[in-house]
Amino acid sequence: MNAAMKKFTLNIRGKLHQFDGPCVMGIINITPDSYFAESRTFSQDAALERCNDLVSEGAAIIDVGAVSTRPGSEYPGRDEELSRLLSVFPLLRREFPDTVFSIDTSNAEVASRLLDEGADIINDISGGEHDEKMFNLIAERKCPYIMMHMRGWPKDMQSLTRYDDLVSEISSYFSEKIEKLHQTGVSDIILDPGFGFSKTTEQNYFLLDRLQSFSFHNKPLLVGISRKSMVFRALTLAVSKSP
Repeated sequence: MNAAMKKFTLNIRGKLHQFDGPCVMGIINITPDSYFAESRTFSQDAALERCNDLVSEGAAIIDVGAVSTRPGSEYPGRDEELSRLLSVFPLLRREFPDTVFSIDTSNAEVASRLLDEGADIINDISGGEHDEKMFNLIAERKCPYIMMHMRGWPKDMQSLTRYDDLVSEISSYFSEKIEKLHQTGVSDIILDPGFGFSKTTEQNYFLLDRLQSFSFHNKPLLVGISRKSMVFRALTLAVSKSP
């Protein structure tokens, strides 16, 4: 994933972190069922090894998630999500004290607990739709917030791909959410258009070609297309060989 924008600054635990242009986000999936099998790191040793590889290869942010978001997947429940994260993340935080970590969760209780464990950023694919407590939590904890666009939930999102004006509707969604976040006191917001989430392959490429349309929000963009079907199918590659 690339945070695609010019220079931007995030307030992380009271310190300003400047990102000088596009940067790489590495992904650690603590799941048994993520769509890319080689990204699954269900043990502490595997997670440490993957994190070390990602940091060594230049990842500026490491995103840790415990819920598969592949099309058709079901949410395993708060307790299971939290158990998976706590089995690995505290060790990652301890072994990589200078690394910026984001936690991929849409549950405010999970987010709160992982912030207690040292997480820096919350990455919410639901944009606050899954848990109405999320925006207030982000405001209280004063952490950066990644907000993605998606219709529905992974189990049904690919049946919700009809748009009258794709870019305009996503932009309106962002505008509404940004206003609500600003009203609660949240200013460090990163926008994710949600490639592959309630969008067809054709819509993904249409969106990619028009990323600049979101620049008027004056927020960093997160572009997550690595190993997604829009890439490996176009290149006729296996997902494991896809960039």
